[in-house]
Amino acid sequence: MTEPQTRVLDTRELETKVKDLYGQVAAAPGGDFHFELGRPLAVRLGYPAAVLDRIPAEAVESFAGVGHALDLAALQPGERVLDLGSGSGTDVFCAALAVGPTGRVIGVDFTPAQIDKARRLSAAGGFDRVELREGRIEDLPVANADIDCVISNGVINLSPDKQRVFAEAARVLRPGGRLAIADLVTERPLSDAITAQADLWASCIAGAAQEDTYRHLIEIAGLRVLRSRPNPYGFLSERARNASARYGVKSISLLAVKPRTPGGA
Repeated sequence: MTEPQTRVLDTRELETKVKDLYGQVAAAPGGDFHFELGRPLAVRLGYPAAVLDRIPAEAVESFAGVGHALDLAALQPGERVLDLGSGSGTDVFCAALAVGPTGRVIGVDFTPAQIDKARRLSAAGGFDRVELREGRIEDLPVANADIDCVISNGVINLSPDKQRVFAEAARVLRPGGRLAIADLVTERPLSDAITAQADLWASCIAGAAQEDTYRHLIEIAGLRVLRSRPNPYGFLSERARNASARYGVKSISLLAVKPRTPGGA
């Protein structure tokens, strides 16, 4: 008797679905999505209204993050910041305000519609210290040890090679640099039937790693996790809510540091 074959994720299909979905987020944020978008979500997650008032409203309307980690990042004037999966630019612009005119913020995203929108808003808003680069978070177009803080919001779960993402983050961070991210994780392993579905990956469900595995991937990349906390994030669609309830899919914010010396603090 022939045994049933295990479904395998089609990574090319995943890339197509992610680009299509988040292209829609950039172009038509008022559309029907399974997740929340926009300013009310950002405020509930912890973004100060006074900061949101100072960045382009069009960026905030396409905000699709799952948490808030910029307070953990504790960005300082003059620092260099890298945003993995920068989208339409909410976190990029918030970071630019924090690092000031002597700082630099680089956003990397592989969805052309998101990059184009963020570039347009950056130019119109006079954010000269912001640079948007089209690229992949598994292969960052950034030099070694060039970044003081890597940030990301709700994006790393979309990568099928998270180990590579964290290795790249560690590569570009200077010794003593920080990783401050918000992302989706699970309390229990997802079934093979779920993790093989590209549409559920694009919906930020199937790519969520088990929380202890997620932390382990950060640590084997050479970073030390200092702090983690839950975020008040929930899904809208019934399918996503059911998966969340069954597997404990949840949002966390996390801070890690690259030791100043190998194996050190």
